[in-house]
Amino acid sequence: MAQALRDAGLAPRLMIDTSHGNSEKDWRRQSGVAQDIGEQVAQGDPAIFGVMMESFLVEGRQDVGRGDALVYGRSITDGCLGWDATVPALRGLADAVRARRRLAG
Repeated sequence: MAQALRDAGLAPRLMIDTSHGNSEKDWRRQSGVAQDIGEQVAQGDPAIFGVMMESFLVEGRQDVGRGDALVYGRSITDGCLGWDATVPALRGLADAVRARRRLAG
């Protein structure tokens, strides 16, 4: 993708979504996608500048209007990583950024 941007005369800057197509629409796979992105960043990929994640306090999603009690902190839209999975994913990405900075000197 970065090369396609270069070929179009654009800056090769990528923000990658860990959800939707990259996780095959399974919110539980976002942590693995984030880890893969982190590996690319840690190896020095300069094009990746950001990550989007579906995250909320409580993992999963819930439907509104079925008469069930809603769970505070659980998404009513897309399935989300819970806070307990989000924190280590973000820490791993932060470590990857630090590793890339060390490589760049």
